[in-house]
Amino acid sequence: MRSYALARDDDGDASLSGAGTLAGAVERVTFHNPETGFCVLRVALSGVREPATLVGQAPAVNAGEMVEATGAWVNDPAYGIQFRAEALTVTAPTSAEGLERYLGSGLIHGIGPVCARRLVDVFGERVLDVITCEPEALRRVEGVGPWRAQRIVEAFAEQQAIRGIVLFLHGHGLSAARAVRIYKTYGPGAVRVIEADPYRLARDVRGIGFHGADAIAARLGIARENPNRIRAGLVQTLVEALEEGHCGLPVDEAVARAEALLGVSGAPVAAALAIERLAPDLVADEIDGRDFLFLAGLHGSERATADRLLALCHGVPPWGAVEADADIAAAQARTGLTFAASQRDALRVALGSKLVVITGGPGVGKTTLLDALLGLLADKGMKIALCAPTGRAARRLSESTGLDASTIHRLLEIDALGGGFRRGPTAPLPCDVLVVDEMSMIDVRLMHSLLRALPADAALVLVGDVDQLPSIGPGQVLADVIASGAVPVVRLREVFRQGAGSRIVASAHAVNRGEVPDLEPVPDSDFYFVPADTPEDGMRKVIQLVTERIPGRFGLDAVADIQVLAPMNRGGLGVRSLNLALQRAINPPGAAAIERFGWTFGPGDKVMHIVNDYDRDVYNGDIGVVSSLDADLGALSVAFEGREVSYSFGELDELVLAYATTIHKAQGSEYPAVVIPLAMAHAPMLRRDLLYTALTRGKRLVVLVGSREALRLAVGRGRGGGRWSRLRAWLQEGTQGGALPDA
Repeated sequence: MRSYALARDDDGDASLSGAGTLAGAVERVTFHNPETGFCVLRVALSGVREPATLVGQAPAVNAGEMVEATGAWVNDPAYGIQFRAEALTVTAPTSAEGLERYLGSGLIHGIGPVCARRLVDVFGERVLDVITCEPEALRRVEGVGPWRAQRIVEAFAEQQAIRGIVLFLHGHGLSAARAVRIYKTYGPGAVRVIEADPYRLARDVRGIGFHGADAIAARLGIARENPNRIRAGLVQTLVEALEEGHCGLPVDEAVARAEALLGVSGAPVAAALAIERLAPDLVADEIDGRDFLFLAGLHGSERATADRLLALCHGVPPWGAVEADADIAAAQARTGLTFAASQRDALRVALGSKLVVITGGPGVGKTTLLDALLGLLADKGMKIALCAPTGRAARRLSESTGLDASTIHRLLEIDALGGGFRRGPTAPLPCDVLVVDEMSMIDVRLMHSLLRALPADAALVLVGDVDQLPSIGPGQVLADVIASGAVPVVRLREVFRQGAGSRIVASAHAVNRGEVPDLEPVPDSDFYFVPADTPEDGMRKVIQLVTERIPGRFGLDAVADIQVLAPMNRGGLGVRSLNLALQRAINPPGAAAIERFGWTFGPGDKVMHIVNDYDRDVYNGDIGVVSSLDADLGALSVAFEGREVSYSFGELDELVLAYATTIHKAQGSEYPAVVIPLAMAHAPMLRRDLLYTALTRGKRLVVLVGSREALRLAVGRGRGGGRWSRLRAWLQEGTQGGALPDA
């Protein structure tokens, strides 16, 4: 690659050659990655007719600003002559022309190109000082009244504060992409807050985490044995346990994990634990005589959940006493069905209880039973509300019952400004009966929120398959409620005719019994096994199934109808590798694609939202398709079942590709076709409940791809080691705690 230096021709114009320095005004920011600081700039140089291309790294840069760089001119084969900067500094513009470009770049809300020109015409090179120190003077500019002047001042102050945070983070080794979230959390004094206690970032700002905060703390000179660090490490230990599904940890295990996390052992951890157990964040308690440490919020949620469930158990149903046999006869007449003995017994239990749990696997008549029960309750004048954890599950519930159903979040009415939900003790749900489907997905915190919003006189019907995976969030509410023996439970086991002919149903029940399902191919079946000897062979066959064989044989769409479900994220047959391979096969990234946070997104890509976003009404696990991408605006739009949601490029850490997803993420969803790769590389995750959950996600077709050895391993392993929670113990103790705490 040749190098060029800056020289002047006979007419006095400059040409480009050699190595050295460059200084000029930024005319345009062609590209800037806030994660890495990498940028491509067009820079106006003195004595050069055309702007030069500068490539380098800067935590923040805007049109109109001045740049100084050291490096070398190179002739890139693809992009031509450009200056590759080894070091790059950015300063505020000083010329009238630069100030006008800077203010009119769209950086400051309320100032466009016309307003920028007027501001510079009136105030010249003092304009930034005027905005900062003499805001009342802005009203001398045509078109700037009191309201607009205030908006300009506030927006400029916010941008300066965000810039300060960006530079601070960049200087301490952390990505600047979180700067806007940090500013929104702490305001203009964000840097002072971080310097005083960097571990607040882990608690308060999504995406930073303990390790990011710890890196800043180390650069600020905070010692490894600093009490603040050790207390933050203890809390982080419980947060990480929460991500494993635990509501708390045995004290000895919590200490061991904290010591490993912090690289500190002995007296400092014990001393911090003694202090932290007295702090509001943590609660000490016992389970079966063993000392535990809980996050206070989860501990309160479990206690309140137990109290309310026990109160429901002892309550009188809002429909009063019933003649169960007469009601069952009426339900049979209405539906034209003759209920099995198990279904009639289940209806008797449900009609006589203010709280009932209905559980069972596929094909056992849960839908029939629920439909009959709701018909009887509607006849008794009951106002019924139905909900489920995901949009897909809510739609399925609505289709099966003929009644409106919503997601739990929508039912509880998210309070985007105040956080949490509008529905609660002072604004209960307007219903006499609340039906909650897919209960295995519901964690402790969401269950607590539901019970807080349940009217005192209302009944509660919980429906779910306890043999599926527990919730992604903390706790195992459905399993604990059933295992406690304190709540009326109807467990359906008999597979009825409508499910008996399905090999998906038969295979799922076989797996649940600990048996390897029949893998022999059957023509026109809804269940198949495709052997694959190696992960590479498995990958090739998965791609062929998704892109060719299933669409060709069953007429299903590769993006809309087929979902690949893998046991884990990592590895050659993990979710990440599968997504990259499927993207290349189905929708290869083109010129319009954008790379952010380790993924490349382009129009047509299947994506999943991975956090709960109450402002935009999209939630963890929602799947959509990228509908458009605008590089100039720095925004991408995703269609979630026809509803468009916009993301700035800095928010794309909320999305991942979703051609493949984990089995955990697929809970509560059903798909026309499911492809499940199984390999011994997945061994750490292979369990019976994982495979059972995957099999029950497919409606029309399930295809297992992989090794018989991995299948046998999954079937042979029962549930995992369980989760630490106290809900079952409280239910068994029959605790009555009175008023529900705000947890």
